[in-house]
Amino acid sequence: MDTAVARPELLLVADAVAREKSIDREEILEAMEQAIQKAGRAKYGAEKDIRATIDRKTGDVRLSRWTEAVEVVENEETQIPVHIARKFKPDIELGGHIVDPLPPIDFGRIAAQTAKQVIVQRVREYERKKQYDEFKDRVGEIINGVVKRTEYGNLMVEVGRAEALLRRDELIPRESFRNGDRVRAYIYDVREEPRGPQVFLSRTHPGFLAKLFAQEVPEIYDGIIEIKAVARDPGSRAKMAVISRDASIDPVGACVGMRGSRVQAVVQELQGEKIDIIPWSPQAATFVVNALAPAEVTKVVMDEDAGRVEVVVPDDQLSLAIGRRGQNVRLASQLTRWDIDILTEAEESERRQEEFRRRTGLFVEALDVDDVIAGLLVQEGFNTIEELAFTPLDELASIEGFDDSIAEELVRRGEAYLTKRDGELNDKRIELGVSDDVASFEAFTPAMLVALGEKGVKSLDDLADLAGDELVEAVGEANMDEVIANEIIMAARAHWFEGEGGAPAATGEAGHA
Repeated sequence: MDTAVARPELLLVADAVAREKSIDREEILEAMEQAIQKAGRAKYGAEKDIRATIDRKTGDVRLSRWTEAVEVVENEETQIPVHIARKFKPDIELGGHIVDPLPPIDFGRIAAQTAKQVIVQRVREYERKKQYDEFKDRVGEIINGVVKRTEYGNLMVEVGRAEALLRRDELIPRESFRNGDRVRAYIYDVREEPRGPQVFLSRTHPGFLAKLFAQEVPEIYDGIIEIKAVARDPGSRAKMAVISRDASIDPVGACVGMRGSRVQAVVQELQGEKIDIIPWSPQAATFVVNALAPAEVTKVVMDEDAGRVEVVVPDDQLSLAIGRRGQNVRLASQLTRWDIDILTEAEESERRQEEFRRRTGLFVEALDVDDVIAGLLVQEGFNTIEELAFTPLDELASIEGFDDSIAEELVRRGEAYLTKRDGELNDKRIELGVSDDVASFEAFTPAMLVALGEKGVKSLDDLADLAGDELVEAVGEANMDEVIANEIIMAARAHWFEGEGGAPAATGEAGHA
């Protein structure tokens, strides 16, 4: 018996909604089928497997109950033993279904309202999914929109059929927009949230400046010029590092444009933000010097392990290098990703002289020599007594003013000083209560053992309880790296598992304290 009910108006409604919401017609019809199924279950039983289908050509609606053939029935509402099912359908297989047509239901007010809610909810879900799919791959693009409303200083921007959020802290300082104003911004994030996909915009993001230049400078769009880094103080100043893949094209000149036309177009969009365009260099020192422009730099000292760079500038260039409220050096640091310390030539000279006096005094006191010999050692690059004691005699004797006898005497005095110092440190280590088990680790110098004792690390268990970074901090970061520290700690923990009181000596080199 055919229980289909002709409802051609459903197809018309589906077509209309699909056009209005720009959603696939098939998705609308599936939402309608779910709505009819929900109404059918409300009438025939919520536990039953009620399914509805809408004919895609005629609009005929069919409602049916599906019962699965199984070996063991777990749910009587939706399952039937396979041997009974074969009485109604002889060729049915395990897992197959018996489909019983149901009479059409008369949609009452409540059922119709429920069906409407289901359809509206599904349409909203489809819209959200489509919006997310549309914007998820557009992160990093500039988009134009219209300010729709303002909420606590945050702007809701209409971008096509969707809404995007431009938060107050993502706006350039002192700029304001009213409802209906057009705004250009950078899509920096798209997220799926319970209330729907959220598109986040920014006008302060470094990528916004980079994309604006890509729109103004054809060479950037074509990939001939590459923007390597951007640092911004939004609304005030920015620095941009560029490089050209074509030696015949000046990357800075191309970005500035004829009489500054290209850069001025970006400056106007960014509310007068001053932009320094500098050439990027693979040489870190050169890049740092370029980044500090317009200040002149006379000397650069890099510390790659610490990620720091020391820059020396002429005395009259200090304020220019630092910039107003530290802006120039801060932007240069962000651009290069180096921590930058700035010194004047006078400060650097004074510090160098102080360092020379300190190291000279060390050699005078430790070796019992005069200032001349101590000064020669410092000038030759010796920093510690250890360096001197372990230097080959012929290398020492080759220093101008030295001979073999002087070299031998200096090494002898250096070794004597180290022996005496280590003996004193060992006595202090014992006085502090640091055990011989801890002292047996080859990576520890006497000075490190004293430092551990002063920190309360005295036994093997105390050492084993530390984390790698804690041990590095205890002995001094300059004396040990975290890899060796972790090896020592694991060796110290060995007796926990083996039931032994001692620990194998950890190998590894460490600097002298």
